Amino acid sequence: MHIEGFGGRGGFGRRPALVVVDMTLGFTAQDSPLACDLEGQVANIQRLLRSAREVGIPVVFTTVAYKESDKLTAAAFIDKVPALLTLEAGSRWADVDPRISPLASEPVLNKLFASAFFGTPLSSLLTAAGVDTLIVCGASTSGCVRATVVDALQHGFRPIVPHDAVGDRNQRAHEANLYDIDAKYGDVVPTKDVLKYLEEVGAAHAR
Repeated sequence: MHIEGFGGRGGFGRRPALVVVDMTLGFTAQDSPLACDLEGQVANIQRLLRSAREVGIPVVFTTVAYKESDKLTAAAFIDKVPALLTLEAGSRWADVDPRISPLASEPVLNKLFASAFFGTPLSSLLTAAGVDTLIVCGASTSGCVRATVVDALQHGFRPIVPHDAVGDRNQRAHEANLYDIDAKYGDVVPTKDVLKYLEEVGAAHAR
């Protein structure tokens, strides 16, 4: 369904970064109460990471982990989603899935709420690197991915969402939120289009 005046193309900029949202065992492991079905997404994120690292663009990961002192700050969020208490600081659930482990040079930002921007230095990190385009992958589409995309736009970045590199525990929510993102906040495209774009960025840097 297309509504006139919505769904314009923000397009790719010249200086991208990749943010991998909450691809921790708390979301990827099937024995977690927060699990999403992310097997296909893991494979596409691996491809994005390889390309991003080859090109040399900034790569940032996020995790959600609560120390005892964080539970007061996030009390309203935890009351709404009690399963978040699974994500205890120091537990395996807060660890990035080893299939897509960060390099030592890639920041892993801990957040207490949905957006990768809220309460973290992400905006400053991206601004310092001269980034104008943020490629957002990870989980979940209807929660932390969407919140990160909305905040990316509001911080002046061009959000790009590879639809086959984000996932959700609810397929209808996944599809509805991709529709909303594409209509109002960012460009939703296949991973292959992002990989082609990163090749072009790499070629431009080489010239």
